[in-house]
Amino acid sequence: MVPVKTSPPNPSLYDALPLPSFFTSLFAPWSLTYIHNQSCLQQQTTEKKAMAAGGAGGGGGGGGGGGKSDDFQPFPVKDQLPGVDYCLSSSPPWPEAILLGFQHYLVMLGTTVIIPSILVPLLGGGNVEKAEVINTVLFVAGLNTLLQTLFGTRLPVVIGASYAFIIPTISIALSRRYSIFIEPHQRFKRSMRDVQGALIVASFFTMAFGFFGFWRIFARFFSPLAAVPLVILTGLGLYAHGFPQLAKCIEVGLPALVAVVFLSQYAPHLIKSKRAIFDRFAILFTVAIIWVYAEILTAAGTYDHKSPKTQFSCRTDRSGLISAAPWIRVPYPFQWGRPSFNAGDAVAVMAASFVAMIESTGTFIAASRYASATPMPPSVLSRGIGWLGVGILLDGLFGTGTGSTASVENAGLLGLTRVGSRRVIQISALFMLFFSVLGKFGAVLASIPLPIIAALYCVLFAYVVGAGLGLLQFCNLNSFRTKFILGFSLFMGLSIPQYFNEYLLISGYGPVHTRSTWFNNVMQVIFSSPATVAIIVAFFLDSTHSYWHSSVRRDSGRHWWEKFRSFHTDTRSGEFYSLPGNLNRFFPSF
Repeated sequence: MVPVKTSPPNPSLYDALPLPSFFTSLFAPWSLTYIHNQSCLQQQTTEKKAMAAGGAGGGGGGGGGGGKSDDFQPFPVKDQLPGVDYCLSSSPPWPEAILLGFQHYLVMLGTTVIIPSILVPLLGGGNVEKAEVINTVLFVAGLNTLLQTLFGTRLPVVIGASYAFIIPTISIALSRRYSIFIEPHQRFKRSMRDVQGALIVASFFTMAFGFFGFWRIFARFFSPLAAVPLVILTGLGLYAHGFPQLAKCIEVGLPALVAVVFLSQYAPHLIKSKRAIFDRFAILFTVAIIWVYAEILTAAGTYDHKSPKTQFSCRTDRSGLISAAPWIRVPYPFQWGRPSFNAGDAVAVMAASFVAMIESTGTFIAASRYASATPMPPSVLSRGIGWLGVGILLDGLFGTGTGSTASVENAGLLGLTRVGSRRVIQISALFMLFFSVLGKFGAVLASIPLPIIAALYCVLFAYVVGAGLGLLQFCNLNSFRTKFILGFSLFMGLSIPQYFNEYLLISGYGPVHTRSTWFNNVMQVIFSSPATVAIIVAFFLDSTHSYWHSSVRRDSGRHWWEKFRSFHTDTRSGEFYSLPGNLNRFFPSF
C-alpha cells in the first residue's frame, strides 16, 4: 500500500494577493477561486501519481522476485474524497454554477411542499394557507442556507424543513383546546401560534448545545466507527419517502427513476462529451422530460375516471397551489399573530430539535466528503449546530409550522454532480428567496408531481448512504468488535423505528402511552428516527465495549481523525472552514 498525504495549499500564494474587502469575502472567497482550484487539482494529481507509482512498484516487484504483478494492493485511505470536480472552496463557471444552483432548488422543493401539505390541513388551513406556508418555508430556508454557508459549518448544505417536527406539530394540531374554534382560518392561526412558541423555545435549546460547546464535547469522542451507522441511516432511514411514494403513480414515477439513473450513470459513458452534461444536469433533464410526459397523460384524460387518491398523485393540476398562491408576497415575522407558549408543546419540539441535530450531523459529514473537504473539527460542527438553532428560531418567528435541518437530498446531489462548491449552494439560496416572494412562479415549480420527486430521492438518498459506507475505510473490518457494533447499531436503527411507526399506525398512539402527552411525543419522536437510534447505540457501544484494549483506538479509526480534533492542527481546516471577513479573530475555533 502506498501512503498518500495530501499537500496543504501553498501559503505564499495567498501572500501575493491584496486583502479582500469584508463584503467580497462575506459571500465566499471567489477572488481566490483559481488558487483553490489549483489546490484541488494538486490533490488529484498527487493521488494519481501515487497510484501509478504503486502499480509500477507492484509490477517491478514481480519482475525482481519481490512479489507478483497480479498481487492486489489495498486502496489508500483518503482524508479528502478524490474524483470531485469542484471542491468546497472552488467553483464552476458562472453559467454552470447558476444551473447547478437552480437544480439544488428543484431538489429541495419536494420536502418543502410535502411537509406543509401534511400539516396545514390538520392545523385548519386550506389551499391559500398552504401556499403561504410553503412560500414562508422557502423564504426561511433561503435565509438559513445563507447563514449556514457563511457563518456555520460553511459546508455546501441546504437548510430546509425537517420531518422530525411533524409528530409534535400534529399533536398540537389535534389538541382539544382548539375545538372552540368553528372558523377554520381562525383555528389555523391559533394553532400556528402555539407551534411558533414551541419552536422559539426549542431554538434556544439547540443554540445552547451549539454555541456553548456541548456538541463539541460529543464530537471529540466521536469516531469513524460511530459515524458510519449515523450517516448510512441518515439516508437509508428515509426509504419510506422513496419507492413507496413513487409507486403511488407508477406510470410517472418509474420512468422518472429509469431516466435519472440512465442519464446520470450510463449516458456519460455512451455519449462522449468534453463537458460533463448528462451526469451533472441529470436532475434537470429528468424533471423536464417526465413532467412534460405527465402533462400529456393528464391532458389526454388518462386519470379522469381514476380514484381521487390516484388523481392527486398523478395529475399535474391537482396541487391547488398555482391558483391559491399570490403573485407577490414577502413573508414577515409574526404574520400569524403573536406566538403563544405551552410547556408540554415546547418539550416535545425540543426532542424534535435534538433529532434534527443528530440528522444534520450525519448530513454535514456526508456533505464534507462530497465537497472533498477534510473531516470537520468538533468546533466547526458545534458552530454549525448553533446556527441550526438560529434557523429554528427564524422558523418560529416567521411561522413555518416546522423546524429546520440539513437537507439530505441536497447532500446526495453533491455526490451525483461531483460539485461540492459552496457558491452553488448560495446561488440556490437566492433562488429560494426569489421564488418565495414571486408566489405564482414558485407555485408552478412546486406543483411538480411528487412521484417524480420520489424517484429523485431513490438516487439522492442512496448517495448519502454511499458516503456513510465510504467511512468504513477508516475502520478495521477484520475486528469482531467492529463487526458487532456496525451490525447491531444498523439493525436496531431500522428495527426500533419500524416498531414505533407500526404501533402508531395500528393503534393511533405510540408504544409509550402515558397520561403525559408531551412525554409520549418525546419518546415517539426520538425512537422514530433511524439515525438517532443508530447513533445512540453505536456511540454507547464504541465508548464502552472493550474500551480498555489497546487495539480499540485503531480499530474504530480514531487515529485517522485525531489530527482534526483541533482546528489549527491541520492547515486545510482553515482553508475549508474559516469564517469570512477574518471573523475568526472574534469567533475563534478551538
